[in-house]
Amino acid sequence: MRVVIQRVSSASVTIGGKVRSKIGPGLMILLGIGPDDGPEDIEWLVRKVAGLRIFNDDGGVMNRSVVETGGEALVVSQFTLMASTRKGNRPSYIGAAGHEHAIPLYESFCQALSEAVGRPVGTGEFGADMQVSLVNDGPVTICIDSRNRI
Repeated sequence: MRVVIQRVSSASVTIGGKVRSKIGPGLMILLGIGPDDGPEDIEWLVRKVAGLRIFNDDGGVMNRSVVETGGEALVVSQFTLMASTRKGNRPSYIGAAGHEHAIPLYESFCQALSEAVGRPVGTGEFGADMQVSLVNDGPVTICIDSRNRI
């Protein structure tokens, strides 16, 4: 699993002209799922994301997590995070999991993150054409891959 995490002052997902989810200060998370990903990837990644200290403390130092700040989270599935660009100029997406594997993992990730942060997590719609809007605060953007735990 791969995530791109952005510290945001606000973010939203719109599908077909209607806002699906909207958050204030917190984390905008793009989630890519591979065919070999499983529950252990979710557990590790959720713990990492919920504990990631990228919010400022009273001294202006990034030393607080989304849990500590009471921030919100919005998770959008994004198979393009699993792209390979090794050959040519057209990305290959064979490293992305199919719907039958990815949807349950996406839903499990969202549920586990919701439990970890202690509040509902906003979501997109798996496989939908979504418009994502956000205001990156900082900017702060972090990439994490559950295959690179060392």
